[in-house]
Amino acid sequence: MNTQAFLNGRTALITGSVQGIGLAIATAMATAGARVALHGLATPEQVESAIEIMRQAGAPDVRFFPGDLRDAAAITGLMTAVSQWTGGQGGPDILINNAGIQKTVSFSEITDDIWTDLITVNLTGAFRTMRLALPQMARRGYGRVINIASVHGLVASTDKGPYVAAKHGLIGLSKVAALEYARAGTRDGGGVTVNCICPGWTETALIEPQIRSRAASLGGDRAAGIASLLADKQPTQRLSAPSEIGLLSLWLTSPLAHNITGTAIPIDGGWTAR
Repeated sequence: MNTQAFLNGRTALITGSVQGIGLAIATAMATAGARVALHGLATPEQVESAIEIMRQAGAPDVRFFPGDLRDAAAITGLMTAVSQWTGGQGGPDILINNAGIQKTVSFSEITDDIWTDLITVNLTGAFRTMRLALPQMARRGYGRVINIASVHGLVASTDKGPYVAAKHGLIGLSKVAALEYARAGTRDGGGVTVNCICPGWTETALIEPQIRSRAASLGGDRAAGIASLLADKQPTQRLSAPSEIGLLSLWLTSPLAHNITGTAIPIDGGWTAR
């Protein structure tokens, strides 16, 4: 795919984008010439590093916006600040809800606080950003919402009740939004689409301790440790790279993807094919 500057003049907001999958998605947007609005709960060093990565990737402008997605007022402030940054044009052309949290806990041990935190960040936060962004996208005739769900938006695993509920809900919410905005814009203008990407095991810092633990039990063989970790779920026994999610996200922003909406696309090594 030729990514040369086809997002010139577009603004992309990626939540949770100072590391991991979010950073990879933001980098992909920058390579195509998008103005990049970074977001997250981050240290000054993380913010500085992410901004420099965007500049090196080709973003004509980049700014970091804080905001706790558990706080409705903070989300309104985030979306308002991004809109003001774009010159009052109504906020981002591309909204990627990537920020999320996870906690492993058995069903009988789920507390109200655990449930509320996971649903609020993983589902309600995305709803609130979409509610503010989509009408403006429809007015302009172009818009992309890409919600980073999870393979757990399509299937379940034990000890992940609130997370699985939130991610299934995110896919359902995205389908409704896709239907309601399906006729906004034109083919030539790009239209407004809403899709989910559902990663399986992905090589991020989050799973590194699990890889090291498995590798240690297998004589220090990292590849064997990864295969062991993935054996029960991901038939390829290969991790996805964050950049792969970034490139799929980028392709979904192109005018060529004007008729791809309401989908939930797995990048899961065959996990959901079982």
